[in-house]
Amino acid sequence: MHPNHLKMSPATRRNKGFTLIELLVVLAILTMLAGLVGPRVLGLLGGAKSKTAAVQIADLEKTLELFKLDVGRFPSTAEGLDALVNKPAAANGWNGPYLKGGVPNDPWGKPYKFASPTADGGVEIVSLGADGLPGGEGENADIRNKP
Repeated sequence: MHPNHLKMSPATRRNKGFTLIELLVVLAILTMLAGLVGPRVLGLLGGAKSKTAAVQIADLEKTLELFKLDVGRFPSTAEGLDALVNKPAAANGWNGPYLKGGVPNDPWGKPYKFASPTADGGVEIVSLGADGLPGGEGENADIRNKP
């Protein structure tokens, strides 16, 4: 034993650490806080996924513009967004890949829907939201590059 240990009074030795009861009380308080704060944080996380999808769609739209500058047209619906990574057979002037790491999925892990040309001659990029079905509200709402 350390010589100073013998000089300590019994009360001082007892107060050097936490008791099991004190630790259980702290864990109970932390559990209650997590129960109150957790659902709010998860709600904010859901909104962040919708915003992430909107940002990814805007980035894909800009990347498609680069494709159009090189090739002279947008990829067709059949070529899809994969044309940004792999050269389509009928894409003279293709100077890609235009995306590093491949075409991203939406924040819910599903591929983006792509259509080209649209009625106005542009492209349409859509995420079907959390439920993966057309329409919906909140986190299930569709997110698209065109209103």
